[in-house]
Amino acid sequence: MSDISANSFYRKKLEEKALTRRSFLRIFGFLGLAGGAGATAAGCGLTDTPDKTVIRGTTMGTYFAVTYIPGDNTPAENDVRQRIEKRFANINKCMSTFDESSELSKFNRFRRTDTPFPVSAELLKVIKEAIRLNKFTNGALDVTVGPLVNLWGFGPDGRPNKIPSAKAVREAKERCGIHNLVVKDGALIKKTPELYVDLSAIAKGFGVDAIAQLLESLDIKRYLIDVGGEVRGNGAGTRGGPWRVAVERPVPEGDAAMDRVIHLVDTSVATSGDYRNYYEENGRRYSHTIDPTTGRPIRHNLASVTVMDESCMTADGLATGLDVMGPKKAQALAEKHNLPIVLIVKEGNTFREIPSTAWKKAMR
Repeated sequence: MSDISANSFYRKKLEEKALTRRSFLRIFGFLGLAGGAGATAAGCGLTDTPDKTVIRGTTMGTYFAVTYIPGDNTPAENDVRQRIEKRFANINKCMSTFDESSELSKFNRFRRTDTPFPVSAELLKVIKEAIRLNKFTNGALDVTVGPLVNLWGFGPDGRPNKIPSAKAVREAKERCGIHNLVVKDGALIKKTPELYVDLSAIAKGFGVDAIAQLLESLDIKRYLIDVGGEVRGNGAGTRGGPWRVAVERPVPEGDAAMDRVIHLVDTSVATSGDYRNYYEENGRRYSHTIDPTTGRPIRHNLASVTVMDESCMTADGLATGLDVMGPKKAQALAEKHNLPIVLIVKEGNTFREIPSTAWKKAMR
């Protein structure tokens, strides 16, 4: 689940706390449901129960769990683990904002405007998608809002001593804006020297996609990947039907309830929400999700939004952008572009689920 306001993306203590709160998607079970033939992988009957392998670890300040059913030419488990861990390490080295030697950190320190800063193809790919989704969500997803996140107390320095003034918000906003970030000929260009890019809204999803590509290259076609709640299921589960995950219903801290089990057939889901990550001051609630337009925490009643897409990177970024937009605008955008999403909206002391038309069709 990715979130533009999770600025503490790689600092372990802060990230683990924030991302654990936001992991609304949980693996409901590693046994695939005995579904219809359309959800069954070729050569796999509904009654077969092959052995599965589960590899767990930590990355990007959160957990990962990779469950797969080995193919005939799949390497040994330890070899697969090493490759997965190496892949995650390379992604961190590219996109971490807490590794001072990472590509992204070097770019963030770069102060020369209108000067090309060459970057890797992978970093370029993620930033291009972030820019595309910014336009698609009418500016709601903005990976340059780090200064505002820090100002409101959801970054590495923690909660502020007092609520930021209008002047402080205005000054922080001047250092943000995805229009100040340009991609040209394999390089990034800043239009303002203090521009700061934080990819925590989209990088976990990219990590899921990257591991999926790795598994495919190792002759692994049936797998379930979970990185901090961003999930992809491919092929048939261990009982021949689709993999299944559950979306957690918003409930008070310390409680847990599964709202809906969903089936994943060669697709990904990502969830964003803020009902647990906030603070209160003088009776007013301040969400960790920042609206780039106002420079302030969102104030609408959208508790969470789950997005389904073939690309987990896209689902991750969209979930954050739609969360910022609020229920009405998010629902309108989903219907306009046939997006499979489900919103969970707080109404008094209860929560209401609002699936899009495309989501309803996908769940049939």
